[in-house]
Amino acid sequence: MAQFQSSTCEIPNAKAIPSHIAIIMDGNGRWAKQRMLPRIAGHQRGVKSVRNTVRHCVEIGVEYLTLFAFSSENWRRPKDEVSFLMTLFYSALDREIDQIHKDNLRFRVIGDLAPFNAKLTTLIKEAELRTAGNTGLTFTIAANYGGRWDILQAAKRMLNDHPELAGGFDECHISPYLSMNYAPEPDLFIRTGGEQRISNFLLWQLAYTELYFTDTLWPDFDSTALDLAIASYQARERRFGRTSEQLLATP
Repeated sequence: MAQFQSSTCEIPNAKAIPSHIAIIMDGNGRWAKQRMLPRIAGHQRGVKSVRNTVRHCVEIGVEYLTLFAFSSENWRRPKDEVSFLMTLFYSALDREIDQIHKDNLRFRVIGDLAPFNAKLTTLIKEAELRTAGNTGLTFTIAANYGGRWDILQAAKRMLNDHPELAGGFDECHISPYLSMNYAPEPDLFIRTGGEQRISNFLLWQLAYTELYFTDTLWPDFDSTALDLAIASYQARERRFGRTSEQLLATP
């Protein structure tokens, strides 16, 4: 497994094009409501934005894209909406996996899959296995995922494997057990829909990520909107605890 830099232990290599972009896809329901449509219509339209975002990330050289599709708190939504989201996840993955594989993308899902039905979990595992050897963009869906859950499950698994560490451990011990141990920390976090919070998403990994919030609703998020987010990222000074003067002095 590749070893990636921790932003709190080392200074990562910041690139003009983010290596890893993480997105909370918010606003599907409001998009539908504005058009007097049922909420599910917004979720259906949102799949198109997923497809376009993946394609544009490949075009500009992003290496990792992580999309927050369903949080561990989203079970609190109306049962019919949750049921539709599960059905949509299955149908979209079943429909898109051939193209994902053809495009040389590596597909991953992070989160607690235990509550999902066997049909969906089998499809997820088959898609991950089928694309495991691909070398293009790593496309991750966070489903029934929560940042606190991620840290807790990592700590439990680490201590199960290494009970001798119960008396003391550091982040180097726990990092390999996190759900996204196969990817570098996100360079850029985007949340659509106007809300300005991270909603329990990648709490550990977002420590030094640049945050970008847009009023654009997810079904309207396109390549132009993504380019605006990246332009904002490129205008930032990524100091990682250092001063501006130190950055200027760095060759």
